Amino acid sequence: MLAGRSLAVLTGAGISTDSGIPDYRGPDSPPRTPMTYEQFVSDAAFRRTYWARNHVGWRHVDRTRPNAGHRALARLEERGVVVGVITQNVDRLHHLAGSRTVIDLHGTYADVVCLACGARTTRDALAARLEHLNPGFAERAAVADVEIAPDADAVIASTEGFVVAGCERCGGMLKPEIVYFGENVPRERVDRAFALVDSAQALLVAGTSLAVMSGLRFVRHAARAGRPVVVVNRGATRGDHLADVRVHAGTSELLPALAERLPAGRAL
Repeated sequence: MLAGRSLAVLTGAGISTDSGIPDYRGPDSPPRTPMTYEQFVSDAAFRRTYWARNHVGWRHVDRTRPNAGHRALARLEERGVVVGVITQNVDRLHHLAGSRTVIDLHGTYADVVCLACGARTTRDALAARLEHLNPGFAERAAVADVEIAPDADAVIASTEGFVVAGCERCGGMLKPEIVYFGENVPRERVDRAFALVDSAQALLVAGTSLAVMSGLRFVRHAARAGRPVVVVNRGATRGDHLADVRVHAGTSELLPALAERLPAGRAL
């Protein structure tokens, strides 16, 4: 189905599970209730909970490295087969694997923005400030067996007393450059993703249940345009009825095998 065709690739949390980042909706995933944008901006207690948990979880996520699935897609791009990756993940593992054309649909955990003045900083720089304001908090929390979510959220028992950092420029509210539930993906980013799908001859979906419209719309778009759709995922997806080929498999096993078999495309 994919041989001889250029590919756009849509990925989700399932491609990063073998890097040690659990997904939201996999067959073995526990129920999760991610924080909404409205909760974050309207309630200081929610922000304190978010940043306390993120202060612990970010350390784990920041240490993760690409797995064989990420590296296979980077090789396919280098060989001219993959035109680019649209990822619903915020972990930047596609970038670290060497993929050059990556649309981070939901942003990344590595950047932070002030909602008041628009100033930006890195999550790494913010980590130092949070550690200074909350000495030893992450170490004490890590003593427990914490559960880490894909957006670097960590399930910890108490966030009481955690001090949240404000913007260094204006003192405003800081937020990760991640699209929260209840928040819209920027239109320009969506348009670039549609253009990427249109520039390819087939769509490969890897490691996502397509449970939210944010990713499913690209599968519907490709199917309407008559482009072959191949879905690789452990467990059912909302796009299964649109797929020309459906493979129940892990991406770390299947994508390297695919990379070995697909002939090279045009030189980049």
